[in-house]
Amino acid sequence: MDLMRECADNAFDLAIVDPPYGIKINMNQGRRKGDTIKHARKNWDAAPPPDGYWEELKRVSRNQIVWGANNFAWLPPHNGWIVWDKDITGDVDFSKAELAFNSTKGTVDLVRIRAQSGAETYTNKIHPTQKPVDLYAWILRKFAKPGDRILDTHLGSGSIAIACHYAGHELTACEIDKDYYEAALQRIKRETAQMTLIDTPNPRITETRKG
Repeated sequence: MDLMRECADNAFDLAIVDPPYGIKINMNQGRRKGDTIKHARKNWDAAPPPDGYWEELKRVSRNQIVWGANNFAWLPPHNGWIVWDKDITGDVDFSKAELAFNSTKGTVDLVRIRAQSGAETYTNKIHPTQKPVDLYAWILRKFAKPGDRILDTHLGSGSIAIACHYAGHELTACEIDKDYYEAALQRIKRETAQMTLIDTPNPRITETRKG
């Protein structure tokens, strides 16, 4: 909220946010039944953002993609949604799909991207509700235009920062939990360092801001 109050109207072209849903989720989110508890229990999902958050978000961004928006009362009448099929099989303790409100268009889009694959396994997750980089990369390709300024008010594990780095988008992001913030910065540094060595001599560094 402090960051957004400092921003001008329409300072960002697209806000892609994944705020607390306020449903008091199990902090083992993302594990299969019987798996050992990995993440420290925290209460960040105790309540959704206050009403003032939504007003500020709409003021500072031209368009919004909001994960978990089916849990929030602020939604205007609109048919733009993203349905993320996590491509999960077997017996699990969490949803096999998630919904996001999408103001950029008036139709429903379906994408199937595995929630955990390659290096993004349950063992390596920073955040219990961590979304894959590939999901954010897909969103940026489909709904963002070249040069768009992106806002994320809840950085979490930093997946969006890595996707923005690869796509060349300027990102402003916040994370108020010190543990997640520091872990996300380390993850982003590892990814951008690898890209510097392998792909691009002068990469555009994704910027994050603690707030």
